[in-house]
Amino acid sequence: MADVPGPTVLASDYFQSYSVVGLLALVGVLFVAVAFGAGRLLRPVVPTPEKLLTYECGVDPVGEGWAHTQVRYYVYAFLYVIFAVDSIFLFPWATVFAAPGYGATTLVEMFIFLGFLAVGLLYAWKKGVLEWT
Repeated sequence: MADVPGPTVLASDYFQSYSVVGLLALVGVLFVAVAFGAGRLLRPVVPTPEKLLTYECGVDPVGEGWAHTQVRYYVYAFLYVIFAVDSIFLFPWATVFAAPGYGATTLVEMFIFLGFLAVGLLYAWKKGVLEWT
């Protein structure tokens, strides 16, 4: 029974492990701060009109900053996300469906889920969202 360490020994080991993590975090923050400070001190600062011009993909900005974007692109992206999430739910369902004792319950749940998705797809189709014009 004499080999069991006391509570103060356990607490010091516990806090020592966190002090190592804290020290590493401090070294990391200092490293980043020194790197940014050195970059600020060593870089040349020569502002010209070309450098101060807004740059976007090699095209010089002309006109106003507002641009009209078609909403249908967002709708296509949203529909893609919906069906990507659908596929994420279908793969685990297939593994659970294969397990003994879960067949009928998971089958009914998945058809309810697919029904909701089918209603959403039917709604999008009726609204004409799926037509690329």
